[in-house]
Amino acid sequence: MDRIIAQLAAQFGQKTTHIENVIKLIDEGNTIPFIARYRKELHGSMDDQLLRDIGERLQYLRNLDERRGEILSSIENQGKLTEELKKSIENAATLAELEDIYRPYKQKRRTRATVARERGLEPLADLLFQQNLKQGDINELASPYIDPEKGVESAEDALAGASDIIAEKISDDAEIRKCLRELISRRGSLVSKAATEEDSVYRLYYDFESPISRLQSHRILAINRGEKEKFLKVSVQIEEALALDIIKKRVLRPGSISTGFVENAAKDAYLRLIFPSVEREIRNQLTDMAAEQAIRMFGLNLKQLLMQPPVKNKVTMGIDPAYRTGCKVAVVDGTGKPLETAVVYPTPPHSRKEEAGKILKDLIRRHGVEVIAIGNGTASKETEIFVADMLKDLENVAYMVVNEAGASVYSASRLGAAEFPDYDVSLRSVVSIARRLQDPLAELVKIDPKSIGVGQYQHDMPPKRLDETLKAVIEDCVNAVGVDLNTASPTLLSYVSGLTAATAKNIVDYREENGVFTGRNQLKKVPKIGPKAFQQCVGFLRIPGSKNILDNTGVHPESYAAAEKILEICGYSLKDVADGKVGNLPQRAEELGLEKVAEFSGVGVPTVKDIIDELLKPGRDPREELPAAVLRRDVLDIKDLKPGMVMQGTVRNIVDFGVFVDIGVHQDGLVHISELCHRYVKHPSEVLKVGEIVNTVVLAVDTDKNRISLSIKQAGG
Repeated sequence: MDRIIAQLAAQFGQKTTHIENVIKLIDEGNTIPFIARYRKELHGSMDDQLLRDIGERLQYLRNLDERRGEILSSIENQGKLTEELKKSIENAATLAELEDIYRPYKQKRRTRATVARERGLEPLADLLFQQNLKQGDINELASPYIDPEKGVESAEDALAGASDIIAEKISDDAEIRKCLRELISRRGSLVSKAATEEDSVYRLYYDFESPISRLQSHRILAINRGEKEKFLKVSVQIEEALALDIIKKRVLRPGSISTGFVENAAKDAYLRLIFPSVEREIRNQLTDMAAEQAIRMFGLNLKQLLMQPPVKNKVTMGIDPAYRTGCKVAVVDGTGKPLETAVVYPTPPHSRKEEAGKILKDLIRRHGVEVIAIGNGTASKETEIFVADMLKDLENVAYMVVNEAGASVYSASRLGAAEFPDYDVSLRSVVSIARRLQDPLAELVKIDPKSIGVGQYQHDMPPKRLDETLKAVIEDCVNAVGVDLNTASPTLLSYVSGLTAATAKNIVDYREENGVFTGRNQLKKVPKIGPKAFQQCVGFLRIPGSKNILDNTGVHPESYAAAEKILEICGYSLKDVADGKVGNLPQRAEELGLEKVAEFSGVGVPTVKDIIDELLKPGRDPREELPAAVLRRDVLDIKDLKPGMVMQGTVRNIVDFGVFVDIGVHQDGLVHISELCHRYVKHPSEVLKVGEIVNTVVLAVDTDKNRISLSIKQAGG
């Protein structure tokens, strides 16, 4: 364990005591959000992402140690474990390196070398491989091994078998494999060629070559998919002489009568055994690297999407556009409760705009609708034009086009059916669209994140790894915002630290049977929420109407006494917090000295700072500190765009090569990575995030292909 702690401390640049504490906290069953938020003194205020990275690396190192033990035991049982070999195994830093060392001792499937050994040719192979003989003829050395009964008809047969044994020995050399893997990674190229004359989206890769060291992850994934769909033939290439030179330096001893023979066996080992194997390993490494990058990008985009500012407490009209079947409409109150639904037909083939306008205006006036959420699917453009025209006759109403990806998935799910059993699928979908504008986080957690559409090549990712990452992102977002214990859905509650789908349902059932929660301690009465679950979840749950103002903050009940002492030493009370009269609390604490305040209250300085932040704004939603969503009252068509126009927009998706920005013309425009800013940017996520409001300049418009090229750099970004 000491070695693992030292490795993690070095890799992540953290103190060994902090790493040791993190490991202990994880092993005790604490969740990452709980550790990140409420155990800062123990780990030096690491954030949740760093803690997750440490946890994943910890698991890898533990798996490595477990495999190390299995290999040592296996080789020892074979009676082949030397001190030198043991040291090599103990020093192996990766699973790949460990497996390379173990390769010669693994039970192999039947190979050409296996057959040669069965024919008694191993002594001949050893003799030739040693390359000690300076005189003589290798055919004469092979003659004693001729044995027709064993299938060795001639000296040539004996030498061929010996060559197979030598080739396998060379192939099993861990140092050779390691050096070749490094060489190919450093000097090799990935090459793709057309496997068909048929045109396809992969035409860019019909004659493509790139150094492996410079390959971008999105290209790797595109090439993999093109190969899978049989449009591409893909290979790894390296100058053969460079690779053979590494092997020769390792195995050849000049001046022997068998040196040339061993050299030929080495070439056979490389071409037949080593290169195909290492090529597969390199391709797998590239795929894993690209997949991790794509998953990381998906997670980042998802986090930014979930953390978009809510349009809270506004009566909202949702519109799910369509042509033949009409636009579904739902009005929901400020809490998301459906008030009324309708179907209108303003789009072709019906085009009953006047009738639709009357119906919608009546709904808007009767219910006091303040904002309209329009889904961005089929017929969205026509619906947006209709709504913008209708709003000319109305004041104080604006609209926003909402990404409806996954809404149909939710509406057809068991969750959607349980939430709205009396609604058909289309009406559930439009309610979801309205709620997405009101509170993106609360609504989007109900949908499989892979259906939300903010990633690239997500269907090519390892499903388990992708699911784990996206679940962790949702968990971090939900716990960062906090959850209203009296209004949250079971799905939203299930992502709270320490809760499960079962305990979340128990909370909702308890709420329905006993009325709203009036204090956090009532959670202890909910079935299946024991002391550990209570400890993990309670700090992330809010009760706005509680008599104790601390129940509506991120202050954990274990720190309530500390919070009151902080207020006391600074000259305030809980009543002052409730009345919003603690604005000078941070300044007062600084004047007294944070260390003194911490000592008086019995907690550490990081916790003091967090408590003060929470006391300043009970019920604070961190999303409200971000720029508000852009609401519109008019609409543009792509044909209205001209190069040089300056347009404000919202970042909708971030990919490796740039960002897609919604500028209000239905078709998102692409800002290539080279047009993001005036300095070099390795990845767009360094400078932008999903949901961010940006100014752009139109560079080019292709109405035939529905493509818009934008620049943030030229707009002063």
